[in-house]
Amino acid sequence: MRPHLLFVLGFLVLAGIYFVPAFQGKELPMQDIRQSYASTIELREFKKQTGEFPLWTNALFSGMPAYMIAFDYPYTFVGRTVESVLNLIPRPVNLLFVTMVSMYLLLLVIGRTDPDDASPDKPAARRWLAATGAVAYAFGTYLMLTVEAGHVSKVWAMAYAPGVLAGVIQTLRGKYWAGAALTAFFACMELNANHLQITYYLFILVAIYVLMEGIALVRMGKAKQLAVGLAFLAVAGGLGAASFSKRLLVLNQYQKETIRGRSELTAKTTAQTADAAAPAAAAAPAAGSKDGLDKDYAFNWSYGKAEALNLLIPNFFGGGSGGGLDEGSEFYKALVNKGVDPGAARQFVELGAPTYWGDQPGVGGPSYAGAVLLFLFLLGLTLSTHRIRWYLLVGALFMIAIAMGKNLLVINGPLFDYFPLFNKFRAVTMTMGLAQLFFAGGAVLGIHAIVSRNLSAEQLKKPLAISVGLTAGLALVLALLGGVFFSFQTANDIPVLMQYFGDQAMATDMQRALISDRQSMARADGFRSVIFILLAAAAIYGFALKKLKAGVFFPLLLALMVFDLFMVDKRFLNNGNFIPKTQVNSAFEETPADAQILGDKSLSYRVWDQTGSFMNDNRTSFFHKSIGGYHAAKLRRYQELIEYAFPKNTLNILNMLNGKYAIMQPQPDPANPQQQPSAPVAQPNPEALGNAWFVRTVVQVPDADAEMAAVQTLNPRDSVVVDKRFADQLNGLPTLDPTGATIRLTNYIPDHLTYESNAPTEQLAVFSEIYYRGDTDWNAYIDGKKVPHLRANYVLRAMRVPAGKHTIEFKFEPPVVALGDTLDAVFNGLLIAFIALAVFLSFRKPKAVTV
Repeated sequence: MRPHLLFVLGFLVLAGIYFVPAFQGKELPMQDIRQSYASTIELREFKKQTGEFPLWTNALFSGMPAYMIAFDYPYTFVGRTVESVLNLIPRPVNLLFVTMVSMYLLLLVIGRTDPDDASPDKPAARRWLAATGAVAYAFGTYLMLTVEAGHVSKVWAMAYAPGVLAGVIQTLRGKYWAGAALTAFFACMELNANHLQITYYLFILVAIYVLMEGIALVRMGKAKQLAVGLAFLAVAGGLGAASFSKRLLVLNQYQKETIRGRSELTAKTTAQTADAAAPAAAAAPAAGSKDGLDKDYAFNWSYGKAEALNLLIPNFFGGGSGGGLDEGSEFYKALVNKGVDPGAARQFVELGAPTYWGDQPGVGGPSYAGAVLLFLFLLGLTLSTHRIRWYLLVGALFMIAIAMGKNLLVINGPLFDYFPLFNKFRAVTMTMGLAQLFFAGGAVLGIHAIVSRNLSAEQLKKPLAISVGLTAGLALVLALLGGVFFSFQTANDIPVLMQYFGDQAMATDMQRALISDRQSMARADGFRSVIFILLAAAAIYGFALKKLKAGVFFPLLLALMVFDLFMVDKRFLNNGNFIPKTQVNSAFEETPADAQILGDKSLSYRVWDQTGSFMNDNRTSFFHKSIGGYHAAKLRRYQELIEYAFPKNTLNILNMLNGKYAIMQPQPDPANPQQQPSAPVAQPNPEALGNAWFVRTVVQVPDADAEMAAVQTLNPRDSVVVDKRFADQLNGLPTLDPTGATIRLTNYIPDHLTYESNAPTEQLAVFSEIYYRGDTDWNAYIDGKKVPHLRANYVLRAMRVPAGKHTIEFKFEPPVVALGDTLDAVFNGLLIAFIALAVFLSFRKPKAVTV
């Protein structure tokens, strides 16, 4: 146990060294974390007052459930306890630390003596190799770029994934209790990470392993071992998943209402309105066809086939989307020759030069696996006789294939169209992070085969030659002749450069310089990869010749892995990325426009920020209740309203959403074009209809298409559009005359709204609140008595209000929340008991059958 603890401590030290500013009062300004922080401000303020998060928020998209934003899980004892302990370590140090520990466990399992031969196990070597592979997984550039972007839940999911696989492998090898304990614990933590896309891909990878190993066991006459193992996995995995019953239940219910669910609009309607689509249009589902996202949207970020070369040569496709050059670059020289100030030119090439020329819309950097790692992976496939090597090869290739998305539709097309849940997810390039796991596993197998079978230098000559030839040889050819095979340019070059320089001739000249720099970057990194591979090969050959002792060889191999990956990672994520904690939320500094709006003390109103992409930013939500926002799981009907109706009937849609203010950028003064643009201003909208109002006319329509068409020309002040499915609630409604009738909001809690109405006759009230699972989750009450309400104007709520003075309430009371809490409490208790029993029995009976 002591040697393992030393390695675990080493992981903590290594992560701390890489992220040393985290111990100096600094933080990474993670964009996604800042967006999330802004969206939760209303929820956190109310939690300070009540001790609980509201179940609904009005901070973004005019209102949505808080399930995927900030939500209480009071009975997830295991996940909350582990998370609390890990949060004692500064972020992102804790992310890398857990990733390495989890991968270390998996590689200890994978690196055990091949079940099919009699070679002796060498625990010390296995520990060193597991540590080397753990470092390779954690410091692969995809994961590091994910940290830099602030996709923390994705990193946690990737961190726990190896632990799940370790448990599954152990269980099917016959170590039932130990494997089940690992599986149950890591399955629980995998769900605690709350990134279901990574978890979904992990589930597929587990299924592939179970299938491949199951076939092998049956062929070996060990069907009973397979059956028992599957039973243990079912219980362990089931308990791990059930410990987050509440999350799974609300997600299953909620996703049906989001852009990942089925649209009621037909393709005809969406085609007719596509010409006026809003900026966020690509987020819509495939209307009127089936559940899931639109294929183009889901595959918008797809890895290019040739971009797989980045796995071996980090900057072969130009690195990140902006910057990465210096004063020695041809691009810099061309800028200076064109008369650009040297200081401005230097800043531009360091931060904004469009060096990336791959297939994706933009990237923070390449998915570099590591030259040393890929070399060792191929060597492992060549040397190892362990049957798991085929799983590692299949897993790596499958993850890369998925990442290619639209560029490999022969595989991804059928998966998207027919495989369950595959079309619920976007940005498939994230599977490149999981491919790193399989590369590390294969690398460990190769070195372990050398050690356990005591292979001689003569036996290694051919495998080494093949592996060096396929990796270093390819890198050398591309370094020397890359320009022969690739153009190092993209169709977007000239349009992008035209945006910068506004001159066709200059853009063409700058493209030539850019191509030269791209070739130089690829050439330099190609030679770099050759050097690292040759150093690793020399170390292995020296070890086989007995020139290097194990005490030198294993640390040397680890050091090569560390330096190979560290040096590339630091190009994109380094100490310079950290800023003082006090500056992390500087993007949310109050502007004069914000201050003006905040001076309005009305209980509830909304703001439309026109200064940016309002459907892709949460800054407005930090200060106000926003018409827009940023979230990957927007409500589908609201997205469709903004996409198809808002551009055609902007003011009326804004009015019915109670858009009381717009934040606008003042128009420049034509008489003084050199004047710097002034700060954004707040423009009041006196036509906003308020929190609720009474209408004169009801327009009933047969379906969603007709409802959308009507909303595109609707004057919501007097008329309301209602789908015929709610017609029974309108039966007997008298002629509407709101003269003398009043209705106002008297108390605001995000998930409990109170109004007061006074009308001489029965009225139909429309509320500027989003309709969501009416009469099931959102319930309406008049004078304390539950009454039905209906959907109106495609997204809003409406209800009949009797004559006289009344108190009207809307309460968000989803039954699934209470059920989920009960199930969480029960299954967390069972999970703790099961893990405790499994650990006890695994130590009590250490001589489990090993296949």
